[in-house]
Amino acid sequence: MDALNQSTAFTSVFNSSCRFDEEFKYILLPVSYSLVFVVGFVLNAAALWMFLQMRPWNPSTVFMFHLALSDFLYVLSLPTLIYYYANRSHWPFGLAACKIVRFLFYANLYSSILFLTCISVHRYLGICHPIKAMTLVKSRHAHLVCWMVWCVVSVCLVPNLIFVTTSRRDNDTMCHDTTSQEAFDKYVDYSSVVMVLLFCVPFMVIVVCYFLMARTLCRPRRGLSGGQQGNASHQKSIKLIVVVLVVFAVSFVPFHITRTLYYTSRVLALDCRFLNIVNFTYKITRPLASVNSCIDPILYFLAGDHYRSKMMSVLTGKRRTMSGQTPEQAQTQLNSNRGVALAYCNSALKATGEGQRC
Repeated sequence: MDALNQSTAFTSVFNSSCRFDEEFKYILLPVSYSLVFVVGFVLNAAALWMFLQMRPWNPSTVFMFHLALSDFLYVLSLPTLIYYYANRSHWPFGLAACKIVRFLFYANLYSSILFLTCISVHRYLGICHPIKAMTLVKSRHAHLVCWMVWCVVSVCLVPNLIFVTTSRRDNDTMCHDTTSQEAFDKYVDYSSVVMVLLFCVPFMVIVVCYFLMARTLCRPRRGLSGGQQGNASHQKSIKLIVVVLVVFAVSFVPFHITRTLYYTSRVLALDCRFLNIVNFTYKITRPLASVNSCIDPILYFLAGDHYRSKMMSVLTGKRRTMSGQTPEQAQTQLNSNRGVALAYCNSALKATGEGQRC
């Protein structure tokens, strides 16, 4: 019996008549998770250190810090999964560790989506409603929103801690990423609600924000003071749009589509050959859902305020920080910020048809 188990990598699904051939995942998942762990650990650890050197934070930096923290906590859990799949689905770490690791995957997935939504909405306000953004959105508000995100994600994922379980297969202990077969239908209903609330709704918000931002950015900008600063801000906004859409296109959208197909196929008990195909595509997109931990730091570099200059100063050995500027440098930075504010203000007044200037 042991020899037979070693020669076949079949996992029972519904009954003995349909089994999944999952030999591929014992190579794909350890290799992909190892790459994500190494790259994600280095990039997010560096990002967290950079953000801590950039105080005081503006609202955008607050959102990016929490996004980096979410990614960093997730990559710390990957070594257990690397061992699990490299050891051919044997989990020696106990039920509690299984629940925590699966919880961290979904916590990172949905908190990342919500933090990217916060970043997108904040940039939308800065482009389309600059006066409101400058006067109403403060760093303390961003901190409050971030803690609300953590609370919402945690509350929504509490049932996942209950559903996730382990089971025995011959001499191995398996750590399921869903639940037991008996509770699978209820788990599908629960995960569908979470997907709508924490993926579909935020994704629609991001699409609407980017449509409105693109419409504003495509308008001709004439008669603006602080034109260079305004153009720089617009370029950062365009880079933000591109990076966030890439994250969704690579990580979030494929994962949710294939997972929905996989769950639906299992509930409907479709043809076994089709189930194997759907299972294969779903397992491929699972590591893709983790790749966002490596792509998010690109967002900080391209669109983060002062992040790129801080990184370049560290790489070149210059220990200059925003808090360590000379009075002349601080005044120059203040004048630059005022130029951006004036550009946004005049742009908003021009859009509303008012003849006065800021």
